[in-house]
Amino acid sequence: MKLLTGTIIAAFVFVAAHSHAQIIEKKSLNLDGAKKAIAAAVDYAKKNNAPGGVIAVVDEGGNLMALERLDGTFAMGATISIGKARTAVLFKKPTRFFEELINKGRTAMTAVDGFTPLIGGIPVIIDGQVVGGVGVSGAASANQDEELALAGANALIGGATKTENPTSSSAKDPSMQTTQAATFIDSEKVAAAFAKGIPLLETAGYKVHASRRVDPGQAEIHTLDTDVIYVVDGSAMLVTGGKAIDTKEIAPHEIRGTKIEGGQEHQITKGEVIIIPNGVPHQFTAVTGELHYFVCKPTALAEGHLSVR
Repeated sequence: MKLLTGTIIAAFVFVAAHSHAQIIEKKSLNLDGAKKAIAAAVDYAKKNNAPGGVIAVVDEGGNLMALERLDGTFAMGATISIGKARTAVLFKKPTRFFEELINKGRTAMTAVDGFTPLIGGIPVIIDGQVVGGVGVSGAASANQDEELALAGANALIGGATKTENPTSSSAKDPSMQTTQAATFIDSEKVAAAFAKGIPLLETAGYKVHASRRVDPGQAEIHTLDTDVIYVVDGSAMLVTGGKAIDTKEIAPHEIRGTKIEGGQEHQITKGEVIIIPNGVPHQFTAVTGELHYFVCKPTALAEGHLSVR
């Protein structure tokens, strides 16, 4: 009997040791983070007179964590918002990408089971990992759905208390260390980040994004972040300066507008560097093929940021 017990224990230890080598460690949004995202989206809805809206937050597997339905929102909005959040998480892309793709003729994608290709779903990405997603339905328009979702998602970026890390110590993740340390990202991870257009690293003091763009974008103003852009591949028309029109604050220190008036046009291409100080409006108005560009974003202290007119 003792021999049998010892054999079982040895087998268990062997399996446990070898199983550890076959798993990966992942970050996940926690309940406090989900509630914070909803609070930020609701606050944005109230400030911008949204007629309604259902905000859903899911974890990294697309499972519902929290949901809030504003007064006056149609009942189906709850189901749609959850679907948007799940789609953003499971495909690791904003749902705008899929609605625009389908509108261009890729209708076969509508056959995917459990797929909600409607604008208003945003993945929450921290340290290069999708940790959850926010979906909104029932606001004034598809664009306002997306604005509410962005406000919720952006409320979670940059703070260590907003995610759960299954590791027992942050020392295993260089981006979470408080002491100075070098961060090395291998070529495969960089290539994968460019394929999806996601951040490589985000901290309270700076961010590094592997950005990908195939379409024009909104006018943007970052009141704290300076954009240092290095074009890796492709070309685009970038407008800087001037005045952003129809501006809205979609998150703290992040402003978006429909277009820029009076700005300067720049045809940017591979190998070029562009530095856009915080507070300066900028907008990609045309893109040729796929534009891949590194963006390093040093962040100024909040009390010292530039005012925006």
